[in-house]
Amino acid sequence: MASTADFKNGLVLVIDGQLWQIVEFQHVKPGKGPAFVRTKLKNVLSGKVVDKTYNAGVKVETATVDRRDTTYLYRDGSDFVFMDSQDYEQHPLPESLVGDAARFLLEGLPVQVAFHNGAPLYIELPVAVEMEVTHTEPGLQGDRSSAGTKPATVETGAEIQVPLFINT
Repeated sequence: MASTADFKNGLVLVIDGQLWQIVEFQHVKPGKGPAFVRTKLKNVLSGKVVDKTYNAGVKVETATVDRRDTTYLYRDGSDFVFMDSQDYEQHPLPESLVGDAARFLLEGLPVQVAFHNGAPLYIELPVAVEMEVTHTEPGLQGDRSSAGTKPATVETGAEIQVPLFINT
């Protein structure tokens, strides 16, 4: 249990049996009336974002989420296999759990996997991932209709926007 005074970004709460992560929070002390806390919560499994307001000092149930450092090894059918960096145990995660991050997974990439009660919840990619551009059209310096970027395909097959000076 945590009080609203203990709220911080990233804290995971249990609300109606579901896990919600605090994305934003703000303590509000109006001129009249009691203080309250305005929060923006993201459902850990579905990604749905909702706004919720709590009275100051209210106790809320928290969930213990264990973030483990892992390394992406390979894809096995519809599963992605990650190896725990501590005990070298392999964790196959389904494509539905990996989600859009699959477009940027390279073998050997360090990734954090969040677990709750031994079950994986989601993965967190590093802030930056270095990849090789496999295909892109030559960019024209004078072409400003595209705001100085052009589409490119990287080695995983994902299509991203890159600056005009990037070539294959």
